[in-house]
Amino acid sequence: MKKTILLIEDEPHIVMGLRDALEFEGFSVLAAGKGKDGIALARAESPDAIVLDLMLPDMNGFAICEELRRWSAFVPIVMLTARSQETDKIRGLTAGADDYVTKPFSVNELIARVRAVLRRSQLRAAPEFVEIGTAKVSFGAHTLQALGQEYQLSFYEVELLKLLWDRAGQPVSRDEILQKIWGLDAHPTNRTVDNFIVKLRKKIEPHPDRPAHILTVYGYGYKLVVEPGSSANLESAP
Repeated sequence: MKKTILLIEDEPHIVMGLRDALEFEGFSVLAAGKGKDGIALARAESPDAIVLDLMLPDMNGFAICEELRRWSAFVPIVMLTARSQETDKIRGLTAGADDYVTKPFSVNELIARVRAVLRRSQLRAAPEFVEIGTAKVSFGAHTLQALGQEYQLSFYEVELLKLLWDRAGQPVSRDEILQKIWGLDAHPTNRTVDNFIVKLRKKIEPHPDRPAHILTVYGYGYKLVVEPGSSANLESAP
């Protein structure tokens, strides 16, 4: 069965080029030129993935992404942006985007990223709920409750926590995290992993600058310690 991709983009030549390329690759394509129309189309058609432009005539992409996440915690969202500043990229990921591509971009790269987020959206078996210290995580609902607050987690945050949970007490290398979660075609860097670790610590750890659960293994990667004070802490430090 064909996967359906929703394009929320107001530049006709980009829509035309992406539609042709995606359909050639076997996808079905829906398109909307305004944010409100895209949100309505997403709710009506339930696409398998969304490609979302940051700059639209009626709404900005951050607000659209947040609204889409209120509708669905699961649909993968790839954000298109002409902005290359790291702060804008982090803001997009925080709003709920799963990946981003900076304009001008290669159509082949975008399709590779769409395929990657679709592939990773096929969630492997995992507990529905887990507890990490005082934090309660729902892998299915993409939510985390801690310190009196509830957070909506992005796809990558969920997958990173799942990988660390599966290997709790064992060091997981940055290279393995990049390969299993971001994939070779997403061109991430070690800094990508570090940024997501910082985001998760801020939500899970009572003192993010002195983490008790998501620990750094210097020169290697990270390790999840469910119960602080266990022997798993011996080789790790914040």
